[in-house]
Amino acid sequence: MSHPVERRWYPITFAVAALVLLPLSVLLFSWGDVDTSIWSHLWQTQMPRLLSNTLTLVVGVSVGVTVLGVSLAWLTALCEFPGRRWLDWALMLPFAIPAYVLAFVFIGLLDFSGPVQTLAREWFGSGVRFPRVRSTGGVITVLVLVFYPYVYLLARSAFLAQGKGLMEAARVLGHSPWKAFWSVALPMARPAIGAGLALALMETLADFGAVAVFNFDTFTTAIYKTWYGFFSLTSATQLASLLLLAVMLVLYGERRARGAARPANDRARSGALYRLTGLKALAASGWCGLVFLCAFVIPMLQLLVWLWQRGRFDLDERYAGLILHTLYLGGMAAFITVAVALLLAFARRQAPVRSVKAAVGLSNLGYALPGSVLAVSIMLAFSYLDRELVIPLSAWLGGSAKPILLGSLGALLLAYLIRFMAVAFGPLESALARIRPSLPQASRSLGVGGAALFFRVYLPLLLPGTLSAALLVFVDVLKEMPATLLMRPFGWDTLSVRIFEMTSEGEWARAALPALTLVLVGLLPVILLIRRSARRVG
Repeated sequence: MSHPVERRWYPITFAVAALVLLPLSVLLFSWGDVDTSIWSHLWQTQMPRLLSNTLTLVVGVSVGVTVLGVSLAWLTALCEFPGRRWLDWALMLPFAIPAYVLAFVFIGLLDFSGPVQTLAREWFGSGVRFPRVRSTGGVITVLVLVFYPYVYLLARSAFLAQGKGLMEAARVLGHSPWKAFWSVALPMARPAIGAGLALALMETLADFGAVAVFNFDTFTTAIYKTWYGFFSLTSATQLASLLLLAVMLVLYGERRARGAARPANDRARSGALYRLTGLKALAASGWCGLVFLCAFVIPMLQLLVWLWQRGRFDLDERYAGLILHTLYLGGMAAFITVAVALLLAFARRQAPVRSVKAAVGLSNLGYALPGSVLAVSIMLAFSYLDRELVIPLSAWLGGSAKPILLGSLGALLLAYLIRFMAVAFGPLESALARIRPSLPQASRSLGVGGAALFFRVYLPLLLPGTLSAALLVFVDVLKEMPATLLMRPFGWDTLSVRIFEMTSEGEWARAALPALTLVLVGLLPVILLIRRSARRVG
């Protein structure tokens, strides 16, 4: 039997797990009511293209982020070349740029009417031709430049953790750096590379903003069009379930590919093993610098140009309202998510039984659910509750008999809570694990217990991890487009919604101001990540 102290944690853990099960159960039960006319139209006109586009994106992004991330990680972790020290951290900065921002910057730059092609026609004549930017290759290129840091960061950590001994042993055996990479470093880093690739593919499948800018049809855009085009929330939910199936297949494939392999150790070492000279050093610097230039420097410069040309004139009362709405949503979501995640972390520590561990694990699965999937499933559930419970109850009480859950702020905050629970839980669990059990036990022996124990003992020690978790959730909420766009209450436009509106109309310059604001805010957790990485290596 479980101890009474353990049992008191059951309600919170099971309740949060039930919240995550809500969208999953809605997706499953949505197939009980299939609109054959809509699905006949989708199968004849949409599904072949959606499946083809999705498969092409998955394959293209997989190859791109793997090649880019692993090559950059190998060079910055194990080689010495001019500029390595600052490129080591600079290559993490693209984390701060949302995919939909990089997408409209590249289209604005490289489209037929953009500055690059216009300048080329002026210099070389009207006969000069460029590859089409609004193409499958264009979408893949943008997503690779946005998501390669997932593979880069984890692969770099794996290479650093392998230690000098193994690589020096490979050198003593006569292996060249290239052969040592393929025979020693890469196999040992495979779990980390697989984990980074899975994250990149989940983000690719969940992306809505970038593919919408490119007019490239995927399941996320089809969900939006089915909802607002056919006015069928049920059919949109059924499409969302297919997207979720694809995400689950990615997770399953990553776990199977990773197998039982483990990195050698988790202790980072400093110092490069291979000193590159001559053309090799120039090529390494050029490759890393080119990626950084395309993924961060050029987009930032173009946003600043557009901001000066047009965006600065949008600094008015409406923009102030966008900022307030965005900050309010981010702050509320961060507070609620961190509070619930902290309770889960304490539950797992104080009641380490199988049922609690399973409930906590289930509660953290929400990050694998794309924002569009969460949006349609929660809205369908709340629509049912409004229709079957809220409206009849309100009418019986003599109220207005209007729906209050559908399109409410609470529904949007619930989506944020489910989606970003894992983002907050990780730092909090790590911070809590560093507190020895003997410390609260000693405090209790001195008469400090209950709320006083939390505020006087736990909270000061948990404060750095709590602030980190809140910052990560805050920034992720600010950048989240699909859930915000689909679920926001009437009149609650945010910076990401403003970007969607402007890019839908081709107003690249007017989208620069909210985009630059999001990027600058997004740099905060990246800077924390860089500092933490530097401390770990140092």
